[in-house]
Amino acid sequence: MLATITSAALQGIDAEPVHVEVNAGEAGEPRIYLVGLPDAAVKESEDRVFSALGNSGFRPPRTRTTINLAPGHLRKEGPIYDLPIALGILVATKQLLAPALDDFLIAGELSLSGATRPVRGALAMTRLARTLGKRGVLLPAISAEEAALVEGVAVYRIESLDQAFRFLSGEKPLIPLDPTVARHRATAVPSLDGAADFSEIKGQHALRRAVEVAVAGAHNLLVIGPPGAGKSMIAKRLATIMPPPTLEEHLEILSIHSAAGRTISGETAWGARPFRSPHHTVSDIALLGGGTIPGPGEISLAHHGVLFLDELPEFKRSALEVLRQPLEDGVVTISRSAGKVTLPCAFMLVAAMNPCPCGYLGDPKHECRCTPSQVQRYRARISGPLLDRIDLHIEAPALGISELRSEKPGETSATIRDRVQAARTRQHVRFTGSKTTTNARMTHAQIRKHAVIDSTLGDLLQQAMEQLSLSARAYDRILKVARTIADLAAAERIEAPHLLEAIQYRSLDRAIFY
Repeated sequence: MLATITSAALQGIDAEPVHVEVNAGEAGEPRIYLVGLPDAAVKESEDRVFSALGNSGFRPPRTRTTINLAPGHLRKEGPIYDLPIALGILVATKQLLAPALDDFLIAGELSLSGATRPVRGALAMTRLARTLGKRGVLLPAISAEEAALVEGVAVYRIESLDQAFRFLSGEKPLIPLDPTVARHRATAVPSLDGAADFSEIKGQHALRRAVEVAVAGAHNLLVIGPPGAGKSMIAKRLATIMPPPTLEEHLEILSIHSAAGRTISGETAWGARPFRSPHHTVSDIALLGGGTIPGPGEISLAHHGVLFLDELPEFKRSALEVLRQPLEDGVVTISRSAGKVTLPCAFMLVAAMNPCPCGYLGDPKHECRCTPSQVQRYRARISGPLLDRIDLHIEAPALGISELRSEKPGETSATIRDRVQAARTRQHVRFTGSKTTTNARMTHAQIRKHAVIDSTLGDLLQQAMEQLSLSARAYDRILKVARTIADLAAAERIEAPHLLEAIQYRSLDRAIFY
């Protein structure tokens, strides 16, 4: 008897339909034939499924059985086909009568006892089920919780093969997960209790202001300063002043992390924006994404969040250069022999570096041991085109003893986050009806509409461009930052103080930097 069950295969962060066809009762040697371009993990499902069937009280097939994962040209990977294969065998051997089986998309790994284990890409599979017009999806417990965020399709939490059997046969009905619970969890404002707070930062008022401006408009930021200036300390507190993602943004974040398997391990915090901090030894593929079947890398895992690169010049030149196109477009396209995928990566880049190899160039209390040529080679590791794509450049001077001993607390993260949230709200209202959500992502046409300056300010900006030898790309970025500073001040138009502050954040550009 032939049985067909709908499942899915991950392609990047999207899912493609896979039909698990099981034909039992064939003449010949009693064994399993698994076809359809499976990888090693899929081939091993035969042993897991047979043990799960036996330990759940079912009878494994005793005849030649062919299992086909269609379409045949699509590479299948992972153990997500265990549950649909087991159910297909039960239908093909007439142990399960499930007339409504075609109404569901099914995925799940099985343990030897028959219990289910979570799978990657649950959100993508649920969106696929909605597109295919399925009534619901059957997923393991942890995977079902994130899948419940998708509207228009019922999500059923399956704990074991036996439970799936009883549900599909009509013996024991299941109640689908309540989507409002998942959405409330996804949009909840993360608590700052016990978290590292900006009030712990001593001094560095200019750097704190630059960080606030950067977060308010999702601008890229480069911090240059000697060791101990607080660069990493401030970067690690960025998450505490970032507004929580919207439900749509959280769905995109979870989709990427689900495809990478990070929601299964609990590495992804619900209701919070991602903060990724890869080591400088990271490979190009780990940073950009890739693999035999292309998957998300660090820049995609930082989507709608922060990618922090400490000791920026220590990263490989090739790894830094691959950031140029994603920084500009907010997406990255990866081509491999198995196919081509486009992954979202609209992240905020925060980078930190020393002013020279020894770190003490310009420090009044420490002598710099570097020669001019060493300093030049060190800074030249960061190319001009990459530097152009960083909106704010700020110096973080070494702290004095009096600042370190000061008992006066700075502003709390909650206070700064309120101002950032107010500025982000103005941007959301401004860009209603477009794909743009922050000032950093404004198109050229939007800059000409929302970042208008009068002739006097235009002359001022022209003079700054000429004196600082700024590139044409820097012109638009200064206007974007000025628009964000105006939003923080609740100003309708860009005024002189806003533009001047934006210009000073480019003072390390090009000629001076090198």
